[in-house]
Amino acid sequence: MKNNEFNKGILLTAFGSFWWGVIGVIYFKYISFAGHIEVVVHRTVWTSIVLILSTFYFSKWGKFLTIIGNYKFLITLFFSGLLIFINWAVWIYAVSNDQIIDASFGYFIMPILSVFLGNIFFKEKLNKNRKISICLVIISIFFLLFFSLKSIPWVGLIVALSWGFYNLLRKKINVDTDLGLLIESLFILPFSLFVFYLISKEGLNDFSFSNPPLMLLLMLAGPMTVIPLFLYVRGVELCGLGPTGMIFYITPTFQFLLGFFYYDEAFSPTKLASFILIWIAVIIYLKDLYDND
Repeated sequence: MKNNEFNKGILLTAFGSFWWGVIGVIYFKYISFAGHIEVVVHRTVWTSIVLILSTFYFSKWGKFLTIIGNYKFLITLFFSGLLIFINWAVWIYAVSNDQIIDASFGYFIMPILSVFLGNIFFKEKLNKNRKISICLVIISIFFLLFFSLKSIPWVGLIVALSWGFYNLLRKKINVDTDLGLLIESLFILPFSLFVFYLISKEGLNDFSFSNPPLMLLLMLAGPMTVIPLFLYVRGVELCGLGPTGMIFYITPTFQFLLGFFYYDEAFSPTKLASFILIWIAVIIYLKDLYDND
């Protein structure tokens, strides 16, 4: 029975990671004609609505009220909401502006960065392999700084830092992933609606009642965000953080492959050298996860 649950967890996590790395990229790239600002707005709005519906479906309103009744939880979720908004905005900007490879850079280094942040803020011990991985990530970043200021993947760094600090804040409080994301989305929802109002006022919106198929297409931004999250989190529950940490690398790997082979994004020799250092760091990190699992 345990093996069945473990295997189910692996499959769910793998599909969630594949969704983020392939289906999500293709979808958000496809709707990028709407402009990255409007796409971010739709992602926020429809994610909130999908999570409200899922909270009804799973009868979680009691837990929701408990969370919003806790001042510490609300303050933490407010700031984590800002971080997830930054992460979404920058990632969608990257997809819309042919910088998918740079975004994948961020997701490659994010787990290793999280280990580093865990050491600083939670005093989590680092073994030799993890120290080597962290050092290689730092070297790769300084390599880009030294040799090519213009090709520094700022997008990737912001994606990694925002997601890394997001996880750090969420680790400080014990709330369900979906309920936490719902509250975060609700915090940034008024701002998103105000931005959409400004876009509509100027006649720059693509979302319009006069075009129902396009409306439905943009509304899919919600399920496209929530479904892989549920898959991945359920996978973590069934098979643990170690295996899912390894499987997560499906996401940036496919993002990189799509960016390079399908969308023909530029990839300079300097970036290649930096990515090689990152890949070595990832291999060391994954081996350490496997050995300690």
